[in-house]
Amino acid sequence: METFVFSKTMNNQTQRFPTLVVAAFISSVALVAVPARAQAQESSGPDRVAVTLTDPSRPALVKASLINGGITVKAYDGKEVIVEARARNHERESARSESNMRRITVSSTGLSVEAENNEVHISTDSFARPIDLTISVPVHTSLKLSAVNDGNIVVTGVDGELDVNDVNGSVTLNNVSGSAVAHALNGRLLATFTHVNQKPMAFSSLNGDIDVTFPADLKANLSLKSDRGEILTDFDVQMQSAQAQQIVEDDRGHGGKYRVQIDKAVHGTINGGGPEYQFTNFNGGIYIRKAGAAR
Repeated sequence: METFVFSKTMNNQTQRFPTLVVAAFISSVALVAVPARAQAQESSGPDRVAVTLTDPSRPALVKASLINGGITVKAYDGKEVIVEARARNHERESARSESNMRRITVSSTGLSVEAENNEVHISTDSFARPIDLTISVPVHTSLKLSAVNDGNIVVTGVDGELDVNDVNGSVTLNNVSGSAVAHALNGRLLATFTHVNQKPMAFSSLNGDIDVTFPADLKANLSLKSDRGEILTDFDVQMQSAQAQQIVEDDRGHGGKYRVQIDKAVHGTINGGGPEYQFTNFNGGIYIRKAGAAR
C-alpha cells in the first residue's frame, strides 16, 4: 500500500511536510516583507499537486467534494492525477473608505490530496470561501464528485464510471464514455456520451432541464418521469402499455388487502432494450438525443 497525503494551510504546524511544501511555506512567509504588488502576483497562482498512481496500468478512482466552489475534470494523455486549487476572492466594497489601507488577498485553499492503491481523495478545509478545483486525470478514470454551493461540475473526455452530484449548480459531461449517475438539484444537467457500457444509468434534477445525447446504437430500457416538463427524444422508443405499469399486491387470501398502483413513470425500450436508464425531473424537461441526428 502506498499512501500520499498533501495538506497546505496557513496554520499547519506539522513537521512531516515534503521538502517542496516546506520551501513553498517559507517563501509565503517571506512575502510579508515585499511590496504589495509582488505579493499579489505570487498569490495569484493555484495550489498544485501531482500524484503518481500506484499502478498506472489500471484505471484510477478519483473522489472530490466541496462545500463551496466548482470542480472541473479533464482527461489527458498522462499517468498522473494533477490537482490545482484556486481560492475565489469576491471583490466587495468596504462599508467605509480607508484611504491608508489596502486589501490583503487570502489565497490559501487548505487543499488535501490523499492517494492509496490507485484511489485519490481530494478535499479542502475552506468552507466559507469558494475554492475551484481543476483536476487532470488519465482517460480511464472513474469519478465520484460532489459540490454544494457556488459552483458547477464539468467533466470532459473521461472514460469510466461517473457519480456526479451538484446541489446548487449545473452538471456538464462532455464527450464522456462508460456510465453515469448524475444529479443536479437546482441546475441544468447536460451530457454527451461517445460510448456507453452495459451498466444502468440515472439522471435527475429538480429545477433544471436534463439533456443527454447517446450514440445512435444505444440499447436501453427507459424509465421516464417529469412532473412539470416535457419529455422529448429523436430515438425510436417502443413504449410499454399502461397495463404493464401496474403494480398489484393481493394479500386477501391471508386476510390482507388488495392494492393496485400505477407507476408514475412511463417506460419504453430503445433498439430492443438493454440496461435501465432512469430520467427523473420535477420542474424541467427531459431531452434524450441521438448522436448525429438533425437539430
